[in-house]
Amino acid sequence: MKYLFFALVMAPLFSMAQDCKLNKETDPFTKQTKLSTGFVFLEGGSVTIDADNKEIDMLFSIEGPDRCYDNNSTAEIFFEGIKSKTSTRNGGTMNCEGLFHFIFRNSASAPTTLLQRMCTKKITHIIFTGNDKKQTKTTVTVSAQEQETLMTLANCLVTQAKTLL
Repeated sequence: MKYLFFALVMAPLFSMAQDCKLNKETDPFTKQTKLSTGFVFLEGGSVTIDADNKEIDMLFSIEGPDRCYDNNSTAEIFFEGIKSKTSTRNGGTMNCEGLFHFIFRNSASAPTTLLQRMCTKKITHIIFTGNDKKQTKTTVTVSAQEQETLMTLANCLVTQAKTLL
């Protein structure tokens, strides 16, 4: 009887669980499964979050001129409600196509501080600094609706990525 009561009390919590709509694909050669959020379009660029059994890759595609990034390029991330900024380096290869990677290790333990913050706090804007001597900066602004979408997708993907281990 008490188990039935417990199940009835917990039922509303399970019905409010978030609806994860992730793209799932299997590499035909390695047979590894990969999860992806698909592209979320922002003002000044777009972002997609991909995960496999080794890493979680947040890839920003930045629009505009002077879009060359290497491993010395940085991004300053500003979160809603936090006065300080968070800085990180490009985790991808050198390119002039405007691609900037935040790469995190996929593990069963708690995610890194930056990844955890991206899952729980809304990003207001990100300033990307290129690899040229002029210190060219490009700002990607995230609207209120995009903030919620990005935070929900990041949280969903990080949760589902643990199943790939």
